[in-house]
Amino acid sequence: MDTTATGALHFPFAAPPGEGATAEIAPGLLWLRMPLPFALDHVNLWLLEDGDGWAAVDCGVEGRRTRAAWDAVLAGDGGGRPLTRVLATHFHPDHLGLADWLCRRDGAALWMSQAEWLLARMLFQDGTPEMAEAGARFYRACGLPPDALAAMAQRGNAYSRGVPAVPAVYTRMRHGDTVRIGGIDWTVLTGGGHSPEHVCLHDAARGILVAGDQVLPSISPNVSVWPSEPDADPLAEFLECLERLRALPADTLVLPSHGLPFRGLHARLDALAGHHAERLEETLAACAQAPASVMDLTRVLFRRALDTHQMGFAVGEALAHLNHLWRRGRLRRAAGTDGVLRFAAA
Repeated sequence: MDTTATGALHFPFAAPPGEGATAEIAPGLLWLRMPLPFALDHVNLWLLEDGDGWAAVDCGVEGRRTRAAWDAVLAGDGGGRPLTRVLATHFHPDHLGLADWLCRRDGAALWMSQAEWLLARMLFQDGTPEMAEAGARFYRACGLPPDALAAMAQRGNAYSRGVPAVPAVYTRMRHGDTVRIGGIDWTVLTGGGHSPEHVCLHDAARGILVAGDQVLPSISPNVSVWPSEPDADPLAEFLECLERLRALPADTLVLPSHGLPFRGLHARLDALAGHHAERLEETLAACAQAPASVMDLTRVLFRRALDTHQMGFAVGEALAHLNHLWRRGRLRRAAGTDGVLRFAAA
């Protein structure tokens, strides 16, 4: 969903690099773009000059086409120089999918925050019945109809298809750390909401923020509740992170994982916060009319046909808004005789 008028932002690069190619953002900083097999069809990645090689920020999803694009980039614009390290902003498959392959390719080290690495290590290996049962209980309680429940169950552990392996050893990035790459100091800024401990990297000297999925120029990052923590309030964490990012200069060049690099950080933070404020008002209005299940609210917030992949995100985001209001005492929650949770005005 578009959440900022394009006039509020400035886009210094008119078009992305082609597949297998790069564009220079600043000296020693290259932009590359990899394809994705989803409705959101691309992810932006970054190469940072690091001595005799390159540090990669994010990896792209597992797949032959992505591997071929990486080979073309490193042999071409990368000058045949190896990867020294792979820095992953978070655990999602489009960011971590090829981490193990890239690390093995050149003997590079993986750098991540602890929560993201632990979750990735767990998810790519977890095909246990308990995981499947937890997912089934979660989506039944959300009120999904039988056909949607069957489709969600059919997916199984989709994570392991996008992330077939995660290195067993990593270097931890903590909030406030300074990571020196090729003579440039990057400050680690972490935040929750979209993922548990998402890493952004800030180059204060040049005014550049590698934002990952935390700040996107034209869509709102997904903020979802998942079966492993059904009572979570990720929206509170996301909004807190937006407030912390306001400390950065307004003219910061933001390098997002989707869309084009842009300036206008504060305007974008305002728009994202405003978007969720509107969603919370829609949620309250829906629950004031009659007790609403998560699926009921999903139909209110997402008025379009959704495939199974999109349905998981939509249900998770609807529940994130319900839980946020429930935890603040503005909604009450109760399970019906059918086992479905419904939310009503407090």
